[in-house]
Amino acid sequence: HKGERFELATIPREQEPVYKMLSRGESLGVFQVESRAQMNMLPRLKPKKFYDLVIEVAIVRPGPIQGDMVHPYLRRRNKLEKEDYPSPAPRHGPPDELKSVLGRTLGVPLFQEQAMQLAIVAAKFTPSEANQLRRSMATFRNRGDVGKFRERMVGNMVARGYPQEFAERCFKQIEGFGTYGFPESHAASFAQLVYASSWIKHYHPEAFACGLLNSQPMGFYAPAQIVRDARANGVEVRAIDVSFSHGDNTLEPADDGRFALRLGFRQIDGFKCADAVEDWGARIVAARARGSFASLEEFARATALPKRALVLLADADAFRSLGLDRRAALWAVRRLPDDVPLPLFAATAAREQREENAAALPSMPLAEHVVADYQSIRLSLKGHPMQFLRAMFLAEGVVDCAAVGRAADGAALRSAGVVLVRQQPGSAKGVVFMTLEDETGIVNVVVWRHVMARFRKEVMGARVVLVTGRIQKSPEGVVHLVAERLVDRSADLYRLSHDLRERAPFLPDQAAPDNARGAPDTDAPQTPHVIRHPRNVRILPRSRDFH
Repeated sequence: HKGERFELATIPREQEPVYKMLSRGESLGVFQVESRAQMNMLPRLKPKKFYDLVIEVAIVRPGPIQGDMVHPYLRRRNKLEKEDYPSPAPRHGPPDELKSVLGRTLGVPLFQEQAMQLAIVAAKFTPSEANQLRRSMATFRNRGDVGKFRERMVGNMVARGYPQEFAERCFKQIEGFGTYGFPESHAASFAQLVYASSWIKHYHPEAFACGLLNSQPMGFYAPAQIVRDARANGVEVRAIDVSFSHGDNTLEPADDGRFALRLGFRQIDGFKCADAVEDWGARIVAARARGSFASLEEFARATALPKRALVLLADADAFRSLGLDRRAALWAVRRLPDDVPLPLFAATAAREQREENAAALPSMPLAEHVVADYQSIRLSLKGHPMQFLRAMFLAEGVVDCAAVGRAADGAALRSAGVVLVRQQPGSAKGVVFMTLEDETGIVNVVVWRHVMARFRKEVMGARVVLVTGRIQKSPEGVVHLVAERLVDRSADLYRLSHDLRERAPFLPDQAAPDNARGAPDTDAPQTPHVIRHPRNVRILPRSRDFH
């Protein structure tokens, strides 16, 4: 589209704006650094050069975390702690022998190679013994047997004059690699891809988002979050439309000389694109090449799509260029004969008859459009579900995600949002990390193990959750909401549908009684049951969960 071609070797290196973007934690969709843990680490590490990315890739791993290497490294990097290189006794070696091994990581071993070098230099392992140590370091699927080396390594280091405490700490760090740690060469290879994808995200955000959407399902974030991030970075995103869209998401020239991202038919749930047997998207594009569509009937005749495909397109609000919004298109499609392309004159007569009989349809409320968007294409360009619940939550004293980001360290507050991601890393000892989103942004929630034990159903099952907790803010401005209480507010989504707003909203999957939880559930809406409308069985896609 832009007449530019890049490969890994030709992407401009060491671009300051790219590193500034990463230092703000703006890495959604970026290879290896898009998880919440990586996003939170980036502002603390503040990468300024390529080797910083090598460390970033390696440091957010179970090995460095369990070996207590992360905080010492960050303190030294931020000049809060002095680099420390204990020396052996003078007769056993030079005083700076460890600096040659650990100098590039400020005296903290972060890579498997450093563990081997530490054993050779400080404990005088032979290369063969060090290789056995390396082989005992398990990958993430297997638990290695590093412990048998403890006596030899600690004993040798103490015998050479190193303090006992330092020798024990070194071995503890090596034991951390028994969970999962990166070789430096592996981290460097990954860092190349981190930089390349970050460069594309910064300088070509529309192409970056387009590629991510066309590669779904993958990664931590669903299409709705990818589109939201693209728009936040200045990308114009255009809706699915039968007159412009293709099977894949594509780029289109925009008025300002840049490119807009056009959503493709593949975003429609259940729509056949790139199917081995039938490709409805390709059929539309082929028909469009023969001439534009003047009406829905002409579109149906030219494409010969089955009725189900037409309903899916109408449900996705894809007939706007033909003068039909979602509701009008759905009514028009349902009046068409089932899967029978109309001949030219029959189509004209049928259209005239329908125009005579058609009643004026009331306009569809914006909230219902957003609900229907999420049901059909898993995202909406028209709004966010939480914006229509904002007045209700404000009346309850619940703040939005942007307000959480501005709150002071230690502040007590309540916030609610759509659950995007749940993570329960094995290295976190039962702690669950949640990412919530509303119309103002996102908030990261930490659920400690004792809170998880009490509110497991809400943590793992809610699509909208209300969190009561306290703010934890680092000096670098990284904010977490530490949960003390969680309430499943998924039922509030049913308030968005007009046919249910006329009645009391349905409450799915009722929580345990108040007395079973040890405290009255004052945050939960007190509303009776009603029958759920079939279209409202799924308003939001499920979160992306990682364990």
